Amino acid sequence: MNVNDFDYELPQELIAQDPLPDRASSRLLILDKTTGAIRHDTFRSITKELEAGDCLVINNTRVIPARLFGLREGTGALIEVLLLKRLDKDQGSNTWECLVKPGKKARRGTRLIFGNGELKGTVTDVAEDGNRRIRFEFEGIFEEILDRLGQMPLPPYITHELKDKERYQTVYARYDGSAAAPTAGLHFTEELLDELKAKGVSVAEITLHVGLGTFRPVKAEKVEEHHMHSEFYRVDAEAAELINRAKSSGRRVVAVGTTSCRTLESAAGEDGSLSPCSGWTDIFIYPGYRFKIVDALITNFHLPKSTLVMLVSALAGRDSVLNAYREAVKERYRFFSFGDAMLIE
Repeated sequence: MNVNDFDYELPQELIAQDPLPDRASSRLLILDKTTGAIRHDTFRSITKELEAGDCLVINNTRVIPARLFGLREGTGALIEVLLLKRLDKDQGSNTWECLVKPGKKARRGTRLIFGNGELKGTVTDVAEDGNRRIRFEFEGIFEEILDRLGQMPLPPYITHELKDKERYQTVYARYDGSAAAPTAGLHFTEELLDELKAKGVSVAEITLHVGLGTFRPVKAEKVEEHHMHSEFYRVDAEAAELINRAKSSGRRVVAVGTTSCRTLESAAGEDGSLSPCSGWTDIFIYPGYRFKIVDALITNFHLPKSTLVMLVSALAGRDSVLNAYREAVKERYRFFSFGDAMLIE
């Protein structure tokens, strides 16, 4: 399977640069995964599309201000560090896998200084893919220091400054750890979630901390040769019970975002059942994959030739998905992180 099979034409002006004032006012393209039929609505109407007994699965990860700008000790050269994945947490230190720019001079043993020295780091290892492991040293609470010194790691296709950092968080974000937002969830408001619950839709919270896969393009020519980087996930007993209940009663499990989808498919048994668990997943879902638990998916419109387009193509079929994308372009939908939404049902 060739990566170019998942390409499509996208006018640059359709890439959303700013979030809408009202989260739920985004447009919604509804794709029937069986017939390929397309309908158009607004996201607020999602309450009409879900039924009592369905289980909506949301990713409650919270984006951290993971982009740091500092200096190399000794030379004073500017350096940019993007925190991708926490590897261990010891008293007085944190070790992270990081993306470093410029990376060539960030050799093992390189010392880095951030702020006025309240945060320091040492490159402890260089991975084969060029990522660095950095051990950070500080006094106090790492998260508080990061709030002061770090910036929100918006994707490179967003060039506008984000005025309100909370607009790159879902309203249900709870657990710090992501380098990017699970953007399908940005459309939900507290009121919409309350309406769904009042209708009898159960809402299960899972966690997947979004890491490097969001930033890394597919460079392999053959889809099967691409390797996903691992991300930490957690499914607790309450979420597992809600999801299992929906499945056993013949109702739908509706994943909000590709991150929720990947978590569920990583955690599910072959029989489609779910047990409380946590761990690391590098699952790569592309056409030919047999879904064990996810019945429907709420998602945004993704970059051409990305692993995310491949995932939605696995659920609804490549031809139907690319046809829906062409329709979205024709209808001037807004694309990517701050863009409009799609429901595949």
